[in-house]
Amino acid sequence: MRSTIQLLRLLCVLPFLLPALPCRAADDALHAAVARERARPVAPHYPRATFLVRSATPAVALSPDGRQVAYLREQAGHRSLWVLPADGGEPRRLLGGTDARQIDWSQDGRWLLLASPTQLFAVAAAGQGGSRLVAPLGGREQRELLRIDPLQPAAVLLRERVPASLDAPERWRLVRVDMQGHRTLLREDARQLVDATLERSGRLAFVERVEGAALVFHRVDASGSLHEVLRCTGLHRCAPLPLVDTRGRLLLRSDLGDGFDGLRRLEPDGTLTTLHDDPRGEADLDTLALDPADGTPRIASYRGTVAASHGLDAAAHDALATLEARYPGRNLEVAIGATHWLVQEQASTLHGARWHLYDVRTGGLRDILAFAPLADRDGRPAQWLPEAAMPRKLPLAWNASDGMRLHGFVWLPPGVDPARLPLVVLVHGGPWNASRPDEFGGGFVQALVNRGYAVFEPNFRGSTGLGRRYSMAAQGDFGNGRVQQDIVEGTRWLLGRGIGDADRVGIIGASFGGYSTLLGVTFQPQLFKVGVAMVPPPDFAWVLDWVGRTTEALALARYIPLDSWLAALSLDPRDAATMARLHAQAPLAHAREMNRPLLLYAGGEDRRVAIRGVLGYAARLKQLGKDVSLLVDADAGHSNADPVAREAQLYLIVLMLHRHLGGAAPEPLDPVLREYLARSLRIAGSDLQAAGLAPSRP
Repeated sequence: MRSTIQLLRLLCVLPFLLPALPCRAADDALHAAVARERARPVAPHYPRATFLVRSATPAVALSPDGRQVAYLREQAGHRSLWVLPADGGEPRRLLGGTDARQIDWSQDGRWLLLASPTQLFAVAAAGQGGSRLVAPLGGREQRELLRIDPLQPAAVLLRERVPASLDAPERWRLVRVDMQGHRTLLREDARQLVDATLERSGRLAFVERVEGAALVFHRVDASGSLHEVLRCTGLHRCAPLPLVDTRGRLLLRSDLGDGFDGLRRLEPDGTLTTLHDDPRGEADLDTLALDPADGTPRIASYRGTVAASHGLDAAAHDALATLEARYPGRNLEVAIGATHWLVQEQASTLHGARWHLYDVRTGGLRDILAFAPLADRDGRPAQWLPEAAMPRKLPLAWNASDGMRLHGFVWLPPGVDPARLPLVVLVHGGPWNASRPDEFGGGFVQALVNRGYAVFEPNFRGSTGLGRRYSMAAQGDFGNGRVQQDIVEGTRWLLGRGIGDADRVGIIGASFGGYSTLLGVTFQPQLFKVGVAMVPPPDFAWVLDWVGRTTEALALARYIPLDSWLAALSLDPRDAATMARLHAQAPLAHAREMNRPLLLYAGGEDRRVAIRGVLGYAARLKQLGKDVSLLVDADAGHSNADPVAREAQLYLIVLMLHRHLGGAAPEPLDPVLREYLARSLRIAGSDLQAAGLAPSRP
């Protein structure tokens, strides 16, 4: 199968050899999907705020025995913990207030573990015994929950750092902690410990640690001595599963071998055997569902241009067939329990995720957690948008000018001729990230499509989740070079397929997507008529250097030193030639050439993109007489979940696109939004001035 797919890809990038076969099939599939969208009824116009409502159930977890579902529920600004019997019955509230973001069950199902950024609490699932602190999280020790112990009845595994002192160097520990807070040291090491795999007796079998720029696996013998068995260099992905297999072999997720992240097994002779990877030969392994009884992988899921799951044994295969027949074309996330499976259903047309219980004994399915979304920002009841009116996320693929096959998605308003639509290019952040299939996506995209825009989401080279070759192909060319060319060529390819009006194209994005937006309105103004850039770095090289000197470096590179991580991506901040090239191609260096209307947004507490860089760029544009607007939310970081701020952003985006691309006009501002904008605006360009908006202070 893999060799066949690779052959088709080769034929697609060598059109002079055989131009008709796979590329024409891909085009035919796109045209058929576009025709289906055009045949649908035209969607009604929905109020702006309805696209931004959030789920009232931010976290859901199935007990290992499959008999209970725990969930967090938000109401009136408070988050509570509930438990629902899987076989039916009323839910019980266990905790009236918590700041937890994640919930897990202990292996014996007697305890619920609530993790927040600062602490890990245990709550008795039976409702008696109250709650207790298991361990503080974060802090100088960088303590974090590694996982629930898969072998002990009620314990967790923690990873923590012992800071250096005058008497001792820095150390790293793996610790087992039970619900009473009793600690058992599993390993202490001078090297940073990343992960571990347990023998079925509970003893450490393998540890993974950082050694320079490599992640290295060691077998742990009975005396505690280490024996290297696998070395992952060059940013190869290597993540162990919690338990060895029944013969004591290490199981891991890795892209070693064929370049796609898949399920691997380390053999005694040191070779890796592939147990499963994407049958389509397109995507990295996204999630694995493990059997709670013995840790055996049972379901592998991939999210490339389509969302697909595969059973790894006969029973899982048959159960998935039942689920897919019931929920065709959906993105299904499955958690496995002994008696029931918890099934999360998502789709690009589905405003809020739906939850179901699958009874493995009878094959029956039951819908659960059918809550309305959170109330809107004014406390009024909110409703999910109807699926029948929502646009579908259509996968597409095109060939870059150098022959590389690229992927992306397009959203189209139902019932409309796509050739007459204004087109918005939405560039994802990262850049090491991706647009994924069958996700509603936070509401902004659907709101734009509902206002009459086609929206294109390109997964340019450097995007993740589509194999190592894809993610490494950028070769550091993140200025006005190959990556930006992918975005431009994808846009022109889409226009050439009759999707979008070439005279009405805009570009928007956040973080790296904002940087791409600045590049677009600076270097491709003949294509992009307007830009909206949120938290954008005006100089990518400067931001890489700045982040490397902040605590964000740890969050970005995770374990590998940031300089080494960036060097592997051909973006070494220590390489003067690379940095000089990026500086020379930066939008900041070419501010004089930016001649399109531009809206900038920045967060006063942004730790990823320094606000002074955005402010300096905006000031430079203003000095040059450019049509620029700037909004600064003093309390926001690199992202902003505040309902008022999000609605204000959406209003400004729709305003800018309406004035320059011709989509529907934004709904009028209410006093709350108007006050927020007056407080947050620093510079009002011609579009905002025409809408009666001005900063409350000069």
